[in-house]
Amino acid sequence: MEKHLKKYFALFALPTVLAFLTAFVIPFIFGIFLSFCKFTTVLDARWIGIRNYVRAFSDKDFLNALGFTTAFAVVAVITINLIAFLMALLLTRGKKGTNTVRTIVFMPNLIGGIVLGYIWQLILNGILNMFGATLTEDPVYGFWGLVILMNWQLIGYMMVIYIAGIQNVSNELLDAAKVDGASPLKVVRYVIMPLIRPAVTICLFLTLTHAYKLFDQNLALTAGAPAKKTAMLALDIYNTFYGRNGWEGVGQAKAVLFSIIVAVIALTQLYFTKRKEVES
Repeated sequence: MEKHLKKYFALFALPTVLAFLTAFVIPFIFGIFLSFCKFTTVLDARWIGIRNYVRAFSDKDFLNALGFTTAFAVVAVITINLIAFLMALLLTRGKKGTNTVRTIVFMPNLIGGIVLGYIWQLILNGILNMFGATLTEDPVYGFWGLVILMNWQLIGYMMVIYIAGIQNVSNELLDAAKVDGASPLKVVRYVIMPLIRPAVTICLFLTLTHAYKLFDQNLALTAGAPAKKTAMLALDIYNTFYGRNGWEGVGQAKAVLFSIIVAVIALTQLYFTKRKEVES
C-alpha cells in the first residue's frame, strides 16, 4: 500500500499544488514586484525601486495604524488568554451545566465580524451617549471598544482549546500533587501550565494573528473616527488602496509589509509549537 501511495502521490497532489501556485504563490510574488512599481493598473507598472516603501514609512496614518494595532494586540492577547484560561479551569471541574456554559460562551465566535462590529457599536454608543460621548469622539473609546469586542468574540474559542489541553492532564498526577500538599495555585502553576504549553502557544499566536488582521470589526465599530486615529493596519491599507488611486503603489507596499508581519507571527507560532511538542 505504501509503495502505491508513493508512486501516485505526485499525481494526486498535483491539482492541489497547481491551485496553491495559481491562487497564492504567483499572485503574492507578483504583488511583491508591484510594490516596487508605480502603477494605476497592473498593465502600466513602472519600476521605481524602494520609493513606495519610503513613502509608506513617512505616512503618519500608517505609522499610527502600526502603533495602534500593536498596542491593541498586546492588550487583547493578554486579556483574551487570561480570561479564557481561567474559564477553562472553572469549566473542567465536572460541575453540572458546564457543557451548556461552554456552548453559550463559544457561540459569539460563530457570528460574522461585520455583524459583531455593528452590534457592539450600538451597545457601546448607547452606553457612551449617557455620558455625552461616542466611540469615534476619542481614540481611547475606540481602542477599548475594539478590545471588548474581540474579547467577546474569541474568549470562547480560546477557552475550548485550553479545555482540551487541561482535560489531557492526568488525574493521577493532579491527585498526587494534592496529596503532596500543593495548593490549587501551585497545582496550576507547576503541574497544569507546563503540561498545556502547546495549547498556550497556539492560543497566544492565534489571538495575535487575529488582532493584526482585524478589519471588518474595526471598519464597523470605529469608522468615521477623526484623523483616522483608530484605523488599524488592514483598514489603513484598505483606505490607501481606495484613495488617490492607491497612491500609485504605496498601498501595495503597505500590503507587503503587512503580509511580512503576519508571516513572521505565523512562522514564530509554528516554531514554538514544534519546540513545545518536542519538549513534551
